[in-house]
Amino acid sequence: MAVTLAACATSQRGENAGGEGGTLTFGAAGAPDLFDPFYASDGETFRVTRQIMEGLVGFEPGTAEVEPELAKSWESTPDGKTWTFKLNEGVKFHDGTDFNAEAVCKNFERWYHQTGAGQNQALSYYWIENFGGFADGQTPSLYSSCDSPDPATAVIHLTRATSKFPDLLGLPSFSMQSPAAMEQYQANNVQAQGDSFSYPEYAKAHPTGTGPFKFSGYDEGNQTIKLARNDQYWGEKAKIGELIFRIIPDETSRKQELEAGSIDGYDFPNAADLQALRDAGHNVLVRDPFNIMYLGFTQKNNPALNDLRVRQAIAYALDRDNLVKANMPEGAEVATQFYPDTVEGYAPDVQKYPHDPEKAKQLLAEAGQQNLTVNFYWPTEVTRPYMPDPQGIYNALAEDLRAVGITVNPVSKPWNGGYIDDVDNARADIFLLGWTGDYNTPDNYIGTFFGTPTNRFYTAGAPWGEQLAAELRAADSEPDEGKRQAMYQQINRKLLAEYLPAVPLSHSPPALVLNERVKGLVPSPLTDEEFATVSLSE
Repeated sequence: MAVTLAACATSQRGENAGGEGGTLTFGAAGAPDLFDPFYASDGETFRVTRQIMEGLVGFEPGTAEVEPELAKSWESTPDGKTWTFKLNEGVKFHDGTDFNAEAVCKNFERWYHQTGAGQNQALSYYWIENFGGFADGQTPSLYSSCDSPDPATAVIHLTRATSKFPDLLGLPSFSMQSPAAMEQYQANNVQAQGDSFSYPEYAKAHPTGTGPFKFSGYDEGNQTIKLARNDQYWGEKAKIGELIFRIIPDETSRKQELEAGSIDGYDFPNAADLQALRDAGHNVLVRDPFNIMYLGFTQKNNPALNDLRVRQAIAYALDRDNLVKANMPEGAEVATQFYPDTVEGYAPDVQKYPHDPEKAKQLLAEAGQQNLTVNFYWPTEVTRPYMPDPQGIYNALAEDLRAVGITVNPVSKPWNGGYIDDVDNARADIFLLGWTGDYNTPDNYIGTFFGTPTNRFYTAGAPWGEQLAAELRAADSEPDEGKRQAMYQQINRKLLAEYLPAVPLSHSPPALVLNERVKGLVPSPLTDEEFATVSLSE
């Protein structure tokens, strides 16, 4: 591993006095539960908090490539276990306190020392997925400690090398937040209440970062979140004076609000509407595809799905070419593995499962499952970047399965009203799900899906599940880039394509649409747009 993994690049942020003013109103597809990104895992929370908070690293606009943010440079020891970050100086949190190395360490120690409800997977999802355990030592942690030898230098010690560092520090969950504000408003005082949680005042009303916008308030009755320009921002000031997110879950309603002029843009327009939106003079921005949609198998409840021949039969039954043409936006591609070909370790020679109904029937017969019945879960009240029309996608795939003699029992539930809970707790037979990459490493995709022997695919007890988890960990920990790429290619060829815990379906380029007066928004393949660059014409 090169000693310096990110050269001493300097931030491109300017120092203008900034700000033409005006208010941008954007139609969000859902409501955040809170505004403390550490306890969040949903895109709608991150859409808001990434305007308020910043990380040590960020992502170059329009790409998935890491760039400096609050850290202006970093370097690693040859073993990949010690990382030294040089910080931008003169940076203030919104409450006027200093951002410095001590604040960096206090953020890391806060994450690492979570207790009680704070260790719940539903709350500390990104910490658990990326760092593992906590200070109590019950589960090993990637994080070891943090030092602040001087105000402009933070040193992070890890327990092992990992391919995802420092990229993972660009995740909104690991944004730097004001230690003083978190202490004042009891940021860690989250409590379990049955199947849900109660959040402290900090997470509801006082999120405090260093970013170009400051939190103004959340009117739950009117479903609006207001942010104001941070005129003391350390870099280039936001061009608009106010940013409002209006929560409009229904895509048709978002379109109508744009046409009526009550919002300036919205996310995830229906693919069928794109040309009409362009014809009406709106600006449709199409992101590069950096996601995966898959059909997952849960091998816990339906014994037939434990048979590889049955999983292969379902894969052959699916007409993915037709699915992409009929149900996905322009530019979507059929997927053959669990991440796009721009990610390290992509293997073009994996086993393919082309649409072959006769092959599917043959495999079902060999497995003695000519009368197979499956409970097929699909989500309602949601639009995901990789899944623009859940019901239409379900209908197309269910028709393919019925065509080879499989009986399909549909089970539909709201995304946040039982669907995710059922899928994560292995209650579905087959299900639709996917992922938008957080950063550009294979571990962020297949490590997230299959990195533990027990997961939503229920591989516990299956030798291939244990093997897959072990090989993923070994690949992630390999510091030599060439060796690591070869290891991931072999995982894609051998374990994933042949054991088939799920069927990759498609990579989709999600769009967002803006009215003609909005200028300067850069679409992100990570759906990581920053609104500080936006200006409004007359």
